[in-house]
Parts: sequence; C-alpha cells; structure tokens
Amino acid sequence: MSRFSTVAVALVLALAGLSSAFAQAEYPNRPIKIVVPVAPGGLADMLGRAVGQQLGLALKQQVFIENKPGGNFQIGIKEVLGASADGYTLLVAQEGAIVLNPHLYSTLSYDPLKELSPISGIAKVDQVLIVHPSVPAKDGKELIAYAKSKTGELSFGTFGPGSTPQLYMEMLHHMAGLKFIPVTYRGAAPMLSDVVANHVPMTFISLGQALPLHKEGKVRIIAVCTAQRLDVLPDVPTLAESGIPGFEATAWHGLFAKAGTPPEILSRINAEIQRMSKDPEFKAKVLDPTFFRSMASSQPEFESTIKAETTKWKTFVEAAKLRID
Repeated sequence: MSRFSTVAVALVLALAGLSSAFAQAEYPNRPIKIVVPVAPGGLADMLGRAVGQQLGLALKQQVFIENKPGGNFQIGIKEVLGASADGYTLLVAQEGAIVLNPHLYSTLSYDPLKELSPISGIAKVDQVLIVHPSVPAKDGKELIAYAKSKTGELSFGTFGPGSTPQLYMEMLHHMAGLKFIPVTYRGAAPMLSDVVANHVPMTFISLGQALPLHKEGKVRIIAVCTAQRLDVLPDVPTLAESGIPGFEATAWHGLFAKAGTPPEILSRINAEIQRMSKDPEFKAKVLDPTFFRSMASSQPEFESTIKAETTKWKTFVEAAKLRID
C-alpha cells in the first residue's frame, strides 16, 4: 500500500504539473483586462490603450481597458490585487503609484514591491521647467538668482502632494535651498491654463504638453530635467547645468501583474512589450507625437529601475516632510 500510495501521489503531482503547464501554454484563452488607475484621457490612459491594442493583436485575444481612478492610484491597484494571479488582469501604472506612494502615505493599502510583479517599462516621459514669459529668467541659473531675491514670494502650480510638479519642486527646494509657494489644481490642464494666464509663474510639466505652448510663446521652457539636453531643445540647459548638479528626474509608465503570476506568462508578455517598442508604427503613432521615449526592458532591468527609483524618492520625500494621510 505504501508503494502504491507513493506512486499515486507522484502521478497526481505530475498530472497537476502537466495541467498547469498546458494552461500556461494556452495563455491567453480568454479576454485580458488592463486596469488604468486614472481617469480616461490622460497619458497613462493613452498608453494603456495603445499597449492593449498591440497585445491584443500579438496574443490574438481581446484586451480591454478599465479605468479605475481615485485614491491616488489605490482604487485601481486594489482592483488588480483582488483578481487572480493568472495574467488576465494587468496594470498600467506610473511612477507615482509604485515608487512614491509608499513614502507619501503613513498607511498605504498595497505594497508595490511585494504585491505586484513588474513586467516591463513602457515609456519615459521627459519633464521640463516652464515659466510665464513675464518672469525675468531665461534659464535655470537666472531663475534661481531671481527666486533668491524674492524669497517666499514666488508660487508654482501643482496638482497635489504626490504629483510630479510638487515632487520635482520639492527636489529643487532641497537641492538649491529655495522655497516656492504651492498653488494646487485639480489636474494638469487647469494648472497649465493658469501658467499661461500668469496666475502662477511656473511649474514642471511633460515635454509633450509644454512644447506647443513654448513654440507659441505662451510659456518659456527654461530647463529640462533629464541628464542630458534634449535633441528637440538643444539650446535649453538641464537643471544640472543650471547650478543644481545631480538633478535628474523622469516620469515613466510600466506594465505590472499581480505577484504570483506564473513566470512563463510574465515572460511572454514582456517579450511582446519589447517587440512592440521596436515596431516603427508604434513609435510613429504613439511615442513620437507625445515625445515619449521607450522604456521597454527585461524584467530584471525593470525591477532594478524600480528599486533605484524607490530609494531615490524616499530621500526627497522624507527631506520635504511630505505626507498624505
């Protein structure tokens, strides 16, 4: 009986393994949902839909988008964590949800490093510092000098403590010894409108949103946040060149699954994202018009990026004493 039991157990385990492997080999055999934790119409939503369309074609399966805004990304992420770890519910998230929220909230409803599996980065979104044309500063150095002569008088636009403009400005405060007054808006559109109208003199915003206004003379891009100058703005210095060595910050979006998703499925999706990033049509239709840069990479590379970004932003969030409770 003992030998029979051992053989039977081994057979059951073998069949279970075959069944699991067979199910994974068939992936996907039903529609895939991509959760975007922001409202329709933004950059993350646009990228989620582009990725969904490409994955649907590559995997020969329907991929649909579900917008779940609210809670500074928490509602959408909880939707993903409440689903099965089977690759049929994915998440398109920006850096704020993954590397910033854990430091901003004393109590957060999720742990991105433990509960989410990074699949691949999707795109980097270069950020720039803009001012109203009436501001007497043509570059970052002049702005810093001007700000020091107007201590406590200058304001900047933001859309909340965890938003990119707020965090980049806090980074500038910390590294340059400055302090601007935050004026909070409900989103990027009203914030930009008020910079154009000179109700607030400056803010940080994505290159794609700033460049048309810069070309029309409605705002002036005086510095870029990247490590090197941008080809599209060769005469605009980086903030590091403007007297703030080490200042570098880029927003990004990536694709995630619930932790515990079979590695074979993660690898397959990763391969499709990397293939998508090299597609000239995807570059021409999605990346180039918005001035995005591809961030597709292997899973280990994406995981390393997340760990480095998490450490970096922890320093600045703590230094600025930013908290959302």
